Amino acid sequence: MRTNTTGFVGAGVFGAGEVQIDSSTINANHASFGTGGLIMFIGIGTVTDTAITNNTAMEVGGILANLDTQLTLKSVTVAENVATASLVGGLGMNPGSSVVVVENSTIKNNTADTDAGGIYNTGSLVLRRTKVTGNQAGDEGGGIHNTFGGAARLFDTKVVENIAATDGGGIFNVFNGTVELNTATGTIVVKNRPNNCSGVPGCAG
Repeated sequence: MRTNTTGFVGAGVFGAGEVQIDSSTINANHASFGTGGLIMFIGIGTVTDTAITNNTAMEVGGILANLDTQLTLKSVTVAENVATASLVGGLGMNPGSSVVVVENSTIKNNTADTDAGGIYNTGSLVLRRTKVTGNQAGDEGGGIHNTFGGAARLFDTKVVENIAATDGGGIFNVFNGTVELNTATGTIVVKNRPNNCSGVPGCAG
């Protein structure tokens, strides 16, 4: 799925129902609005051994899990995606009860014009053996922006060298969100700018 263009959502892949994507590339797609790479609009999706890269959109560059969806990413690279006029460069969730699990994956070098360079979470997010690095936000949450009651749990995950223009270079947590850093499993949040965390218990500056 390469170099597709749409005026609304899901320039690369629009998923509904039960969706499985294996050993694929979703690259260089553009949506003038909505989502550039992959939108899981409704249902249950699994993405394995896939690169979602260089996609652009006004709102979400890489991936969007819509309301009440379940999405699992395994050995996935989400990189170099851009939200040109809003939030969510890499992976985002619409406010609701969506569940996203990311395992053995890399979310890197994504950019958002406002918040959430790497990840925007408003549902239930689990990261396992994953690296969130090199992402940039024009305002808050360079690596992860956790908000509106979102629950994020990080296991053996590295949040490193992300940048936010104002606050929460690594992780920005606000509006009753909860972030659980399982440091005993090897989770670290380091070398982010201008700070590592905002509103995250147990995370140093």
